[in-house]
Amino acid sequence: MKNKPKEKLVMVFGTFDYLHAGHENFIAQAKEHGTEVIAVLAKDKTVKTIKGASPKYPEKERLKNLIDTGWVDKAILGSNKDKYKAIKIYRPDIIALGYDQFAFTYRLEKLIMDSKLNTSIIRLKPYRPDMYKSSLLKEKSYEKDLMPKPC
Repeated sequence: MKNKPKEKLVMVFGTFDYLHAGHENFIAQAKEHGTEVIAVLAKDKTVKTIKGASPKYPEKERLKNLIDTGWVDKAILGSNKDKYKAIKIYRPDIIALGYDQFAFTYRLEKLIMDSKLNTSIIRLKPYRPDMYKSSLLKEKSYEKDLMPKPC
């Protein structure tokens, strides 16, 4: 009888406003490192602080949309008060960061040590960032909204 592989929880973070192939690839890469992926979705207030603008879709809609894709095993909203709360609660084996994620990451190693977690931090590779970057897609969507509608 074959031993069951040890379960490994991978945690990812993001805004997940305009869901696109880059997000799907990001989560697929995260899945390669574990048996379960939980996504922590940034609250609207956090997005505005980091990106300087509110997301197009409100947090509950973004959460529902991400869950509906089936890409992750679980998706939760982050916390406005404690950006590291989900890490403390779920104690992931791996934190998978996108190639361009830097907000709130500078204290991760200290948090892991202070919380006595056995968590690895990995950086995932970009997937066609010239095409599948949320800020670019948002710009294109905005431009499309400004274009005159055909009669």
